[in-house]
Amino acid sequence: MIANDVRKPVSLQEKALEIGSRLKSPPSDVMIESAFTSELSHQVHLFEAMGLVDIAHTLIAIKLGTIPKAQGQLLLAQLVALQNKPKSFEMTPDRGDIYTNREAWLAERTEAVGWLGAGRARREATTTAFILDLRQILMEFIETLVRLATTLVSKAEQHSLSIMPDYTYLQAAQPTTFGHYLLGFAYPLLRDLERLEAFLARLNLSPMGCGSTNGSRLLQGRQSLADLLGFEGLISHARDAMWQADLFIESASILTTCSINLSRLAEDLQVYSTQEFGLVELDDRHARASKIMPQKKNPFALTHIRGVANKMIGVTASITASARTTSGQPDNRLLIYGELPDAMQTVNSAASLMAEVLEEMTFNAERGMALVASGWVMSTDLAEALVVECGLDFRSAHQLVAFLASEHQGKSIMELDHQTLMRSAERDVGYSITLTDQQLKSALDVNLAIQARTEPGGTAVDSMNNMVNECRQKLANHHEKNQSRKTYFASKEKSVLELAMKEIGQQ
Repeated sequence: MIANDVRKPVSLQEKALEIGSRLKSPPSDVMIESAFTSELSHQVHLFEAMGLVDIAHTLIAIKLGTIPKAQGQLLLAQLVALQNKPKSFEMTPDRGDIYTNREAWLAERTEAVGWLGAGRARREATTTAFILDLRQILMEFIETLVRLATTLVSKAEQHSLSIMPDYTYLQAAQPTTFGHYLLGFAYPLLRDLERLEAFLARLNLSPMGCGSTNGSRLLQGRQSLADLLGFEGLISHARDAMWQADLFIESASILTTCSINLSRLAEDLQVYSTQEFGLVELDDRHARASKIMPQKKNPFALTHIRGVANKMIGVTASITASARTTSGQPDNRLLIYGELPDAMQTVNSAASLMAEVLEEMTFNAERGMALVASGWVMSTDLAEALVVECGLDFRSAHQLVAFLASEHQGKSIMELDHQTLMRSAERDVGYSITLTDQQLKSALDVNLAIQARTEPGGTAVDSMNNMVNECRQKLANHHEKNQSRKTYFASKEKSVLELAMKEIGQQ
């Protein structure tokens, strides 16, 4: 004789956590306070995206007959209601992750919730929502980088004739312009944009309909799901779709590359803003006063931007470490769900701040010219003039100017007279040269030196204009492509909701 199987009623949240079937006991308080709280905190931002994923899954499942029509419509009605963020919905760790929190809310309103997971794991819903969220943030980031690069280009054009020394080893090297210097940071941004475009193409592939690792016997309609949510195509292999790690390492790497480019510019500008250099000054809105030294105006915005690069190096290491697991391990994504979008927002904010700093920063043109005139910045130009005008080989010309610079430390090359140059040539390199006094003056003319650099990439006006136009054209293309993409994705999301409303007869 078999005893009656009297079982304790299972609560709603326990049902959502599968308590009473495979698991007999609910999670402990410590489990909830530690693991579940941490997991949920990294997923809160996925709410809207997961709603779209659930609605799309239900629509296609109804169409394919995977979910009975009547049950599907009941489920769909509550999914639409949930998408409107009702006050009755509150995510709590005792209900597990975002998926089971949503499932518990739905279960309070319809028994049709039992069809929500037909043929798919929660990881499929979470992964797809994560991709939708990332592509939205990426489009915002692309637009921010376009604005930043446009500001750089405009500022570079404005200062294409603002002379200053270029620096290597933090020592005055050759004459340049502030505009040419700034434009050198626009091109890495263009490469960042190209990397983001290529990454977004790889990201915008659908993992939906993959079951858990190898598909499902229940029809899922993978291509239909991809089309519905605006994906470019499918992730070909079902298991790869659920467990890929390289894309998230790649995205962190791109963010780090971009933040380091911003940090290098920020650190240069921080140096140039010191009393010793005095080349630039930040607007007061981007500075911070000292609490003990009343004379100080600290370029705090630049310090923050540098700190973001430091953070991104750590985030990239964290994401890489998380991904370095055996395949099929959930812990390779648990922290990434929160860390990666947060990192994108952080770098995005830093890029916006840098654009504003550049827009309102001032350059001291008099100081730039004074620094060029005060030392031996024109040394290479003099050596090259000796090559062109006197036929010296460059090594001999270089050696001659080096002797002069060594002997006249503390003085400016602008004080070099014609007779001293002649004597030094005979004494130090054994040459008699025929450089005239006028040729010497021309060799030391800073404006002539700037305009003499006519090859592509140089400081001459035509070269600068060509680079400015090239940058603007590429930035316009990125902006146009991104705007078109944003419009397309927005229309797809709107269409999903309209189809759902139509299916439940509310349209």
